[in-house]
Amino acid sequence: MLVRFCLRMSILVIFAAFGSIGFGRSLAALLSMSIILSAVIGAMKREPPFDTVLNHWDETVAYAALFSLVSVFHHSVPL
Repeated sequence: MLVRFCLRMSILVIFAAFGSIGFGRSLAALLSMSIILSAVIGAMKREPPFDTVLNHWDETVAYAALFSLVSVFHHSVPL
């Protein structure tokens, strides 16, 4: 899960760097789509949310935390 998460985050950062609406807004949009995707995959695979091994639900929480962090910093920095 950690390798998958790091790979996806590097891809998201690269795509956000080339976004036409700015890095912060692009990254926030991509993270929100990743939250939805990970939650859907976790539900489809019927993975338990509080399992002893890391799964898609933990990845969903990590994306949500990063989305919150990006949103706070994006709104606190004047354009």
